[in-house]
Amino acid sequence: MNALTIETIQEVGQAHKDAMADEQVKGILLTGSGNKAFIAGADIKEFSDFSVDEAQDMSAAGHDVFTTIEVSSKPVIAAINGFALGGGLELAMACHIRIASENAKFGQPEVNLGLIPGYGGTQRLIKLAGHGKAMELLMTGNMIDATEAHKIGLVNNVVPQEELIAVCEKMLSKIGSKSSLTIAQIIQLGNAYHNPSQDGFQMEVEEFANCFGTEDFKEGVDAFINKRKAAFKGA
Repeated sequence: MNALTIETIQEVGQAHKDAMADEQVKGILLTGSGNKAFIAGADIKEFSDFSVDEAQDMSAAGHDVFTTIEVSSKPVIAAINGFALGGGLELAMACHIRIASENAKFGQPEVNLGLIPGYGGTQRLIKLAGHGKAMELLMTGNMIDATEAHKIGLVNNVVPQEELIAVCEKMLSKIGSKSSLTIAQIIQLGNAYHNPSQDGFQMEVEEFANCFGTEDFKEGVDAFINKRKAAFKGA
């Protein structure tokens, strides 16, 4: 069921770091092994006897990895192929886009253990699903299916499981055909909307202007005028 252990979080962080350093990588697809679970939650036994300080270190380390994914300049798509519970849902919510298979289930059941989410779940769930629905899910620990997750905006789309990876790869391929500079700008500005210390509107003015100094803008305009496909170089 792809338990989210401390080691797994570190491995996800390293895999993301490696992908960011590889210029050939235009986007990242994150999914679970098998067809039952994306990540069905944490390994409870792993931290059942943690001290307060150890728990804080674990939460902070997870926040670091998940936030790095959220603010990364390359798009990250979560292909949610089954249960996405607890830390699994938190990881999915840190991704830029979420596509779910029809059998996917979602929830933050930490309250059943006398816990709260520790990897950003209380914040990102509100951002994606709205305050009222997020409070309901967080306080009841209820699990919802893919249809409801799509309805409340938690996932972008729901597809048959046998089509999930192909659909995500097609979307990544389409995004990868655009200017990597503008994709990075869009991610940055999207995150700025939810950051009270940043003025996303002013940032948009500045980043829009910056586009005019790039080769990709010139290429895009020339391709449009001459009715051909643009060949962006990320410059």
